[in-house]
Amino acid sequence: MFNNYAYLYVEDDPMSREIMQITLQDVMGVSDLVMFADSQNIMDRVHALSTAPDVIFLDIHIEPYSGIEILQMLKEDTAYEQSKIIAVTASVMNEEIETLKQSGFDGAIGKPIDVRKFPALVEQILNGKWVWEVT
Repeated sequence: MFNNYAYLYVEDDPMSREIMQITLQDVMGVSDLVMFADSQNIMDRVHALSTAPDVIFLDIHIEPYSGIEILQMLKEDTAYEQSKIIAVTASVMNEEIETLKQSGFDGAIGKPIDVRKFPALVEQILNGKWVWEVT
């Protein structure tokens, strides 16, 4: 199921990228995965991808553009209107989660990710359910 989609993960923490890569590729069988270590020239880099990502995971606290700023840029581009955009964050304060919801994310998954729960959470989001698994 998961291999039918193209994935993008924007994350500045090397350990988080490694865990996500292992989870998506080894556990979930994903073959189309691109990772960016920062958000410099983000839209130029996203447009340059050979396949538009169907699922985009955004770290919230990344520079120079935050995950929320990247979300807004993606939402303004019709090429990504069908993409599922998921916040991946260690920020679990209630007001921060409310900000993520109001910003338009399709869900949020807390870091560190729980490899056992992660596939089911992604599947729910792909099926149109809002998921806020940040605790």
